[in-house]
Amino acid sequence: MLLLLLLGTTDILKSSLIIFVVGGPGCGKETQCKNMATKYGFCHVGLGQLLRQEAQKSTHRGRQIRDMMLQGLLVPSGLILDMISKNMLSHPESRGFLIDGFPQELKQAKEFERITMVQRVLHRGQVERRAEDCEVVMFRHLATYYTLCEPVLTFYQQKKLLRNISAEEAPENIFAKCCSVIESLW
Repeated sequence: MLLLLLLGTTDILKSSLIIFVVGGPGCGKETQCKNMATKYGFCHVGLGQLLRQEAQKSTHRGRQIRDMMLQGLLVPSGLILDMISKNMLSHPESRGFLIDGFPQELKQAKEFERITMVQRVLHRGQVERRAEDCEVVMFRHLATYYTLCEPVLTFYQQKKLLRNISAEEAPENIFAKCCSVIESLW
């Protein structure tokens, strides 16, 4: 299941639309975000990619993130929010942001809103050689997703900001449905 969470805009980011794209590991979030970013001129903020880039660094923070990812654990919300907001603020001209893989838990969703809205602001692992995509870690990711993400989805569903899109279809059909959601916002 691929889910699009639709949020408002921020003063700093002009009239940018912020869309959270969430779903379980391997459901196609990154693929669909890349397609939507190309079609609509949005900035794709991939949490997984941001974390992998940071994990490659030989810093304390990089090693800390790498260790957590290899264990299938969630990176602390403060680090994630810092990376996402810096990435977004480095693209103030963007018409919109597709934030892929975030929020992962209700606390992150509420913290994101507090920070930004108060201010009005296994195949893949083989192909891309992602260490965190081994089978053992993937099962932990799935368990974490189902345990922590349900309250996030309920939170946004109650705010009527959640759109469900089945990830069981061909990528081009999923993309067409994602586009339909985005175009309904104009």
